[in-house]
Amino acid sequence: MSTVTYRQNHLERQEQLKKKKLAAGLVSDRFPGISEIVFRLTYYQRGQHPVLMVRTLNFLPTDYAYFHMDCMREECTNGGFDLLPVVAGLVKDRKKTVKGKICCDGKNEDLVTGHASIAYEVSVQSAKRLK
Repeated sequence: MSTVTYRQNHLERQEQLKKKKLAAGLVSDRFPGISEIVFRLTYYQRGQHPVLMVRTLNFLPTDYAYFHMDCMREECTNGGFDLLPVVAGLVKDRKKTVKGKICCDGKNEDLVTGHASIAYEVSVQSAKRLK
């Protein structure tokens, strides 16, 4: 792939991501009363070294409520991990934290089902109310 083609593809992906974030809206609009959302994620892949990455993500009311994490496998298409239902369930049920695991459902003839997964712990912090 040429440098020009790579750059064009990268710019297209960045523009698509920007549109998705704008469509998701802000955390403050989507989840009023929430002051912080914290994701503790461990990415797993099939193979010799199953733990690919451990990371923590913090979302504040001024951040976009876009909680889709891409699959880290380069050959995975249309995959990833949508954590919006996890956050929405936490807020709806008025819980502070939840743990779980989700698998990537991306497709490619070179990939097996369950080629990647994320173990997550999601915590939400409610805004303090003034009396």
